[in-house]
Amino acid sequence: MLLSGVASAEPVTGAPELTGNELYKAAKLPTVACKPAKGTSSASTTKYVTKLVGCLNKAWKPAIKGFQPVKVVFKAADDKQSCSTGLDVSTSFSEICATEIHVRLANDWIKAKSDMKVFTSIVRTWSGVVSGQSGIGEAWYSMQNDASESQMSQQNRRYYLQLDCFMGVSEKALGRQVKDWKPTIRDKNFWESFLKNKYSGKPANRLYWLQQGYQAGKPGACNTWKAADAKVA
Repeated sequence: MLLSGVASAEPVTGAPELTGNELYKAAKLPTVACKPAKGTSSASTTKYVTKLVGCLNKAWKPAIKGFQPVKVVFKAADDKQSCSTGLDVSTSFSEICATEIHVRLANDWIKAKSDMKVFTSIVRTWSGVVSGQSGIGEAWYSMQNDASESQMSQQNRRYYLQLDCFMGVSEKALGRQVKDWKPTIRDKNFWESFLKNKYSGKPANRLYWLQQGYQAGKPGACNTWKAADAKVA
């Protein structure tokens, strides 16, 4: 459910899986003790990613009805192809392939002393898991495409800004201390680079939704489908 698509005209009506999803009623996510250590070897980075995904499984399980734990699959070193775009990506990346998170590890993540890039990518990818398992992704992707281009672009921004908000919720649940979100939005993953920010939203709005999710710590803060137009520009 991370594929770009078209959506119907705003405001969103007749789509309760988007505007009134059960996910928004979930309580604040429990705090999960999760402090995986990332070394500078392939083995330590693999262990880091595996533990991080395990923590996210634990944090989101109470919030999503019928939640299914997500498995992480590591691509072979010479496998550069993205399943979502069909493109070869030479750097490290994470993405959703069917119901799994696929990760390619390269030296940009492995050799980095800081875990910021790998942490950000995995947690950002996880937002697609939330969208997929809650029914939001399917509802968004299935909307009619009879709107104008500008209206469709806005609805797609609502989707991707919601992913940012879910990311904030995840970071809160994992006990991640975040004082400045700007590095997060500056650090574009391969998917955002592929879209060339067409659906990302303005930096100020990305920061707004990240902070909304983080401060609330629960998915109810992330209903971008009912937000004012200015907040999804």
